[in-house]
Amino acid sequence: MTKRIGFVDKELGNFHSNIFAKLFAGELKGRGYTVAACTSMNHDAGRTWAAANDIPYIADPADMDRAVDFYMVLSPRDAQVKWQLCSQVIPFGKPVYVDKVFAPDIATAERIFALADRHRVALQTTSALRYTNVQRRVRELGRDAIRHMTTWSTGKSFEEYGIHPVELLISCIGPEATRLLRRGDARQTQLVIDFSGGRTGIVNLFVEHEMPTAASVTTDKATSFIEVAAGPLFQDTAGAILDFFEARTPSVPRPESLAVRRILDAAENPAARSGFVAIG
Repeated sequence: MTKRIGFVDKELGNFHSNIFAKLFAGELKGRGYTVAACTSMNHDAGRTWAAANDIPYIADPADMDRAVDFYMVLSPRDAQVKWQLCSQVIPFGKPVYVDKVFAPDIATAERIFALADRHRVALQTTSALRYTNVQRRVRELGRDAIRHMTTWSTGKSFEEYGIHPVELLISCIGPEATRLLRRGDARQTQLVIDFSGGRTGIVNLFVEHEMPTAASVTTDKATSFIEVAAGPLFQDTAGAILDFFEARTPSVPRPESLAVRRILDAAENPAARSGFVAIG
């Protein structure tokens, strides 16, 4: 039996809606999932995208709910609309995956999770940087062995892309971040982060910079430099989303998702540019 996914977006046609639709219809077709319906806040553009991708466009949320078994809330470029989109579909009671950036601030993130709990909805959110060869290496080493980690990434802005190197860090070292310092400028941002137990992390985001996404992982014995394998990144992410839908139970610990948002909030605190500020 085909399992039906509904896309919910601010404006369909972004890279994420395009790549996920392509993967579910192509490389991951054998998993038995299909994008059975889509909707967006821009109905005219949404209908155009839907027609081009042979996906039914359904403007009314109640009508759409009758056509799908799972939801993907996209809008990867605008976190400000995530509450509106999530509150539209969570009350229907079906599993919901929320694309990055999960929420514009920690208060909204907690509000979304609370709504999901109220409706007993399985809800998961990730950046694509959670599913890489870096995490595989950390599993080999053991998370408890990691004493320090540095991540590097690029993107169009820290506000939109800072989540990627932060999620890479938190998914490997854990959510127990205590304080951070931000230095650099709008184009070259560095976060220096302290964790419990004397562990440390550094996050680098260089805007529109020619560079690979990468990490270094330090234990008491050695430091490993690992370049992220970009090729399988979105296929692995899409596969993990289907694993979540299959299990109907989140595989990403909620404290980690909230820690990512708390770090991003602390990084936006002007005081973090002149000294360490508390996280959380």
